[in-house]
Amino acid sequence: MSQEIKIIKKVDDWNLWEFVKFLLITTAIVLPIRFYVAQPFVVSGESMFPTFKNGQYLIVDQISYNLGKPERGDVAIFKFPQDTSKYFIKRVVGLPGETVEVKGQDVYITPKGSTEKIKLEEPYIELEREVYETTTLGDTEYFVMGDNRLQSYDSRFWGPLDEKYLVGRALVRLLPVNSINYLPGKVNY
Repeated sequence: MSQEIKIIKKVDDWNLWEFVKFLLITTAIVLPIRFYVAQPFVVSGESMFPTFKNGQYLIVDQISYNLGKPERGDVAIFKFPQDTSKYFIKRVVGLPGETVEVKGQDVYITPKGSTEKIKLEEPYIELEREVYETTTLGDTEYFVMGDNRLQSYDSRFWGPLDEKYLVGRALVRLLPVNSINYLPGKVNY
């Protein structure tokens, strides 16, 4: 009888050690992905309506902007420059070195080294606000705006976004299930 108890105890010890190893390996794999590759975010607010609605669940690609630069039309997630404990979601409108001119409801871009203005076609805009603003961006600055121009607190009000605040781009919309898609909101100009 005592031999059976010893055998059962060895099996229990082995199971515990295997479980601890499993937890350590899982942690070693999952944590770097979570902190350096992809991160979940929940949309809060209506600044990106109708593209994103309050409460939608996103996976944010954190590696793309470490390997390359944001493109016009990307939906970027970033730390708010005036309070880095807050995260914002906005659309990249102006790129480094460009001049962005907001005239009423129209947005014009003058590329670096050019005098020709290009009017952006923005089919995703439904709610607009009359604003008049001209900003020339530095070498590491982006001009970002919400799709819901009536309720978006963006570069029109607090200025250009320095690239050091960029977290990543919206990679996948997971919830609600009927809205699942890859690179949600991405527009190619």
